[in-house]
Amino acid sequence: MNGKYILDEEGNPVLILDILQWARWFETAERHVADTRLDNVRISTVFLGLDHSWGQGPPLLWETMIFGGIHDGYQARYSTKAEAEVSHARAVSIAKGKGINVKGE
Repeated sequence: MNGKYILDEEGNPVLILDILQWARWFETAERHVADTRLDNVRISTVFLGLDHSWGQGPPLLWETMIFGGIHDGYQARYSTKAEAEVSHARAVSIAKGKGINVKGE
């Protein structure tokens, strides 16, 4: 079962069992960690609100994606906001052509 999470006032994930409580929070929450645009490329890192680990390790609650350019479709998920912030910067570097080619990872 994939859990539903919200962020508390300090930005820490909290497991929520009440789907209506989760939905009300999710509807208005600012979930973007970072959003960078480079010409026709967008790099977005967000809090997902859902655990994407599918029971395989710690909850994966943050995601970075690249939209556009040669790395379109790049995606990585993280367990902590700190990991997501570091990886957003890495994805920006990749999109600028300063990182490795990760298409298909």
